Amino acid sequence: MQKRDIGLPVAILAGGLATRLRPLTERIPKVLLEVGGKPFLEHQLIYLRNQGFRDVIVCIGHLGEMICDRFGDGSRYGLRIQYSADGPDLLGTGGAVVRALPLLGDAFFVLYGDSYLLIDYQDVAAAFFRSGRQALMTVFPNHNRWDTSNVEFANGLIRKYDKKTPLPEMRYIDYGLSVYRASVFSKYPANTVLDLSGVMSRLAEQGELAGYEAPTRFYEIGSHAGLRELDALLSSHQGASGESQVPE
Repeated sequence: MQKRDIGLPVAILAGGLATRLRPLTERIPKVLLEVGGKPFLEHQLIYLRNQGFRDVIVCIGHLGEMICDRFGDGSRYGLRIQYSADGPDLLGTGGAVVRALPLLGDAFFVLYGDSYLLIDYQDVAAAFFRSGRQALMTVFPNHNRWDTSNVEFANGLIRKYDKKTPLPEMRYIDYGLSVYRASVFSKYPANTVLDLSGVMSRLAEQGELAGYEAPTRFYEIGSHAGLRELDALLSSHQGASGESQVPE
C-alpha cells in the first residue's frame, strides 16, 4: 500500500565508478546491475514510490546516460525523475548534491545509490523536522558487525562521525540515508568537488546533525558479497506483481 505524499524530493547518488564491483561495472553503472530479476535502481524506485515519494533526482556520472535511457522520466513508476550530471569530472557525493541543488528545493533526502533500506521514510522526515537541526543522519546499532562503526550517537544527536578514525564510543554506523536543508550546501560553487562524509562530520561538530536509529539492518550492493546477499533476498520475496515483498 502506498503512503501519502511525503512532500520532499530524494536525491539518489548514482555517479560513482563502483571500482569494488569490477569487472561487473566496467560497462554498466552499479545501479543497473540486476538484483532479484531487475535493475537495482528499479527496486529502489518502487520502494520510494510506495513510501510516498513523487520526485526523484538521480545524480549521475560514470555511464550515466545508460541510467537516463533505462528509466526516462519515471512516469511508468508513478514518479517524476530528473537527472543531475556531474559533467566531465566526478564531483564526489557532496559535490553531486551541490550540483543538484536547483532541483531539490529547501529540504530533501539523500540516498546512496547502492543502499536498499527497509525504513519508514515518513517517520524519518518527521524526526528531521522535529529536530530543528540543519540535517539528519540515519544510523544503525552496528557494534562493528556489518562494517567498522563510525558514528557516536546519543540523545537524538550525532556527536561524532568519522569514517577514517573509528573510536571506541562509536557503536553505530551510517545507514545510507540522510535529510538536509539546502542551506547546508548553498555556500559551495556548482562545480565543487566535495565528499558528503566531510559535510556530515562538520555538522556533527556544530551540533547540527540529528540522528535517527533505524530498526532494521541495511542491505547494499557496494560489494560482491552484498550484491549476492541482496539478490538472494529479493529473489525469494517476489510477489505476483513482480514487486519485491520484503517485510519491513
